[in-house]
Amino acid sequence: MLYNNEMNEQNSRGWPAFSGNLNRLIWQADLTSMTRWRAWPVMALRMAVAISRDLAKGQLTLWAMSLVYTTLLGLVPLLAISFSILKGFGVHNQIEPMLLGLLEPLGPQGVEISERIIEFVDNVKVGVLGSVGFALLFYTVISLMQKIEGAFNTVWHVSQERSLGQRFRDYLSVLVIGPALIFAAVGISASIASLSIVGTLSAIEPLASLIGLAGKLIPFLMIAGAFSFMYAFIPNTKVTPQAALTGGLVAGLMWNVLGWGFASFVIGSTKYTAIYSTFATPIFFMIWLYVGWLILLIGANIGFYVQYPTYLRGEEPEQLSHRAGEKLALSLTTLIAQHHYSQQLPWSADALSRHLTIRNDMVQGVLDVLENAGLIKATADLPPTYLPARPFEVVTLDEVIAATRHGGDGKDLPDAGVAAPEGIDAILGEYETAAAAALGGKTVKELALQGTIDQEGS
Repeated sequence: MLYNNEMNEQNSRGWPAFSGNLNRLIWQADLTSMTRWRAWPVMALRMAVAISRDLAKGQLTLWAMSLVYTTLLGLVPLLAISFSILKGFGVHNQIEPMLLGLLEPLGPQGVEISERIIEFVDNVKVGVLGSVGFALLFYTVISLMQKIEGAFNTVWHVSQERSLGQRFRDYLSVLVIGPALIFAAVGISASIASLSIVGTLSAIEPLASLIGLAGKLIPFLMIAGAFSFMYAFIPNTKVTPQAALTGGLVAGLMWNVLGWGFASFVIGSTKYTAIYSTFATPIFFMIWLYVGWLILLIGANIGFYVQYPTYLRGEEPEQLSHRAGEKLALSLTTLIAQHHYSQQLPWSADALSRHLTIRNDMVQGVLDVLENAGLIKATADLPPTYLPARPFEVVTLDEVIAATRHGGDGKDLPDAGVAAPEGIDAILGEYETAAAAALGGKTVKELALQGTIDQEGS
């Protein structure tokens, strides 16, 4: 008994020590001082922990479940519109092989579901629907695309949605170009496989092994390419090629691995089939839809962390203190002024975040405060860039700090709504007057031009 108590006491002391060492290894290691082969595993561990934490919060799983419901409503209209558009290109016959490939983990049940979906699509006669019916059909598709964009924007911490015109333009591009690329890739791979020279080379080693490997690799690359295409064009922000490709490759790998696991589960699920009878097929279909959307969102999350490594933190994201907010506001206005006076391209929020190595949401929040105060203005570009709203020759540093201090008065409780004993308001007024006098009326332009003008582009 005494021995067990001693062992439990040692374990209770040992686990926190191990956890603390692991935490220091993952989150406190200086990656800049490491070689690449040592930094990559640490970065992978950080990303795995961050994604596990995001999954535990439940937001990704909720979006995946929401997209399953939306997909059930919008899948047939989506395929019907793509079928109608691509019929003129002569590639509409590739819809069924594509569905069979996507539903391959379901086994024979996937074949049955594909046949049913194609039957529904064939029954949709766009010319017979009329203008109202076609408008409802198109609205269902747009709602599906909007839901997907909302999920991606949440992952990428984007609060601004596309305008109606941008949605029509971008969604139509995805509806036409996306399926066309997939069908073209399927057609090219099928054409290459049917060449006589490929059959001849397949009988020669080691070419036969290489051709067999290519046959397995091409479907993976096609799925990864489709995911990368979605990550690059659907979020309402600028996604770097590295982030889109990394997320697409990892999601493609997960798709193949989990697809193999799900296929094994379906094969061994005879008991569930006996219990649910005819309901087993739609249940398995919905489960696979959920897994597929979750894979897609996890890949988007990976791409987000690749593009914004500043979000990789060991604890919950910290908030800006008042002093840090004032410092960030002065830094942002100084950088914007430096580019303005040196006639360089204006800064975007992403470029400012990368330059200052600060999370994008913190930078965007302070930029919004400065814009609401009338000190800077956002352009109509996508993503927007920032210019002076007033000449920085007359904007004082005290105005920037005051805008940061009072930036929440529009939506939070203003200081006038806080009851205080007599004399408190006078003391705060004296403090602000003394702070303004200490700055000596120095302007943003003077601060921007006092040192070496920053040469980094946006």
